[in-house]
Amino acid sequence: EVQLVESGGGLVQPGGSLRLSCAASGFTFSEYGMDWVRQAPGKGEAWVSTINTDGSTHYADPVKGRFTISRDNAKNMLFLQMNNLTLQDTAVYYCGTYLGGNAKRGQGTQVTVSS
Repeated sequence: EVQLVESGGGLVQPGGSLRLSCAASGFTFSEYGMDWVRQAPGKGEAWVSTINTDGSTHYADPVKGRFTISRDNAKNMLFLQMNNLTLQDTAVYYCGTYLGGNAKRGQGTQVTVSS
């Protein structure tokens, strides 16, 4: 069974940092690109970042220069280091991938940026 379990969310002040983690199981993690997406209150899902199997990374413009995606294939873990957080980063963050053409997502972790 494919499982993606996010952790590391919380309440942080503007300008603060958080590191999200995603534990993956049930598939060969190293063979798949992985994504972070987020859903802000009252809005649709928005892509945040992707890391490919070769380690190449891509970021949405709103987070470029502030967020860093990484992966540890030996531990089947995905990470998102988020720095200089703003109010607009408040959202539920999900890790995900595509298996057999189907999107797989975890349950999400809440990030709230508030003063």
